[in-house]
Amino acid sequence: MAAALSAAEPGIKAGFAERDITPEIGMEQPGGYGKAFHRALHDPCKVRVALFDDGRRKVVLVGLDSLIVPRSVVLEARAAIQKAWGIPGDAVMIGASHSHSSGPVGMVLPGQFDGASGEVKRLAYEESSMANAKYLALLTRQIVDGVGAADAARVPAQLGFGYGHEDKVSFNRRLRMKNGQSWSHPGALNPDIVDYAGPIDPQVGVIGAWDLDGKLIGTVVNFSCHATTSPGGISANWPYYMERTMQGALGTSAPVVFLQGACGDVTQVDNRSPYVRPTGEAWAQLVGGRVGAEAVKVLLAMPRGTAIPLDVRQRTWTIKRRRPSAEHLARAHEVIAKGKPKGGDTTDWLFAKELVMLEYMIEVEPAVEVEVQAIQVGPAVCVSNPAEYFVAYGLQIKQQSPFAFTFPVELANGCVGYVPTEEAFSPAGGGYETRLTAYSNLETSAGRQFAETGIKLAKEMKPAAAPDFKKLPAPGTPWRYGNVPPQVD
Repeated sequence: MAAALSAAEPGIKAGFAERDITPEIGMEQPGGYGKAFHRALHDPCKVRVALFDDGRRKVVLVGLDSLIVPRSVVLEARAAIQKAWGIPGDAVMIGASHSHSSGPVGMVLPGQFDGASGEVKRLAYEESSMANAKYLALLTRQIVDGVGAADAARVPAQLGFGYGHEDKVSFNRRLRMKNGQSWSHPGALNPDIVDYAGPIDPQVGVIGAWDLDGKLIGTVVNFSCHATTSPGGISANWPYYMERTMQGALGTSAPVVFLQGACGDVTQVDNRSPYVRPTGEAWAQLVGGRVGAEAVKVLLAMPRGTAIPLDVRQRTWTIKRRRPSAEHLARAHEVIAKGKPKGGDTTDWLFAKELVMLEYMIEVEPAVEVEVQAIQVGPAVCVSNPAEYFVAYGLQIKQQSPFAFTFPVELANGCVGYVPTEEAFSPAGGGYETRLTAYSNLETSAGRQFAETGIKLAKEMKPAAAPDFKKLPAPGTPWRYGNVPPQVD
């Protein structure tokens, strides 16, 4: 039970809200280099918003049941939020859960290849996963409306912070092989596997918010694992079961704002497991249930406080795209000219398609705008990046951050595709995350730039002390009833 709060103690206000962003049946299902379409509904997709106000400024954390969030959506939503409620863009973090069973937000954007040749336009618009303009407008509108609803729902609050530990549902999908390279998903029990090529991050970061009567009003959860369980049909993926587990255990309908951790190389798939993999539904329940149960344990044990200062930092700059060699481009054009294979393995054709599309993208935009943002909520800091970010960088940010609780948030405020470690590009590296595509193409130092910038921004802010339980003023008096000698006769 939380200790009584002093009326003189500085206060924090918090508001939570959610809005529906469920796509329509028949819309494209994102998450691959080709087209797929939704045929069924499993559960709704939502925007969830946590808004905090310390009396000096407001900060906003937005979690989307979405594969990615395009930069254009972020900029448009921030502008509307600032116009409507005066909250500046650098205080609004918008992160995607990376649900592979969500709405059509990418990979190709409407109009992006209108200036390309007819063949490149065909490859982009007819052969690639593509965002839907109507859906992007809905997403933008619901983000803005959700922030407005959270602002209106603000109440004096008490916040708690904590870490849990869950190491049974996430695995590094890159494996070191006997040939000296590292492959992504080399196949279950491949005899050439030597070991995992990277770590995982088992921490479950949690921020809980209660009103002054002790009623839970919302939660923020940060965990690192691809949302690729795909339970069947349109779905928020495993975060759906995380929220259901938490709400069911606590008897509440309070929203759970999920912020995806650094998991560019971490999924629920264990390539070294000897067991048959579960169905998508069972896998979603397993991952979501275990992460949600751990978050509940953290919520039940955390002390709460009301003196929660807020702060923000942000840096925006450009990073160059990697250019494919003339030889690789020539080979890609040859493969495309032969036509798409009617069946069998289409890997070479897909990578050729991506290189041809990238060739045009480099012509019109040789460098990409990127943003790293740090938002402080008392003793916690959320540090963003716009990538499918390798977990080693997330662990580095945590290690070098001055905050007691550091939540790396990937795929936030834009999307630049996979950003591996520099080691992954070495002769000992490999895996499809390192291949040049229209989706992933930043220079190899991008990940280090994101980490160094995020750490620098975090160090510019002053961490607050974490709330603690009230201490006893003095030792207690003995309990007379229990303080008696033994009696044997």
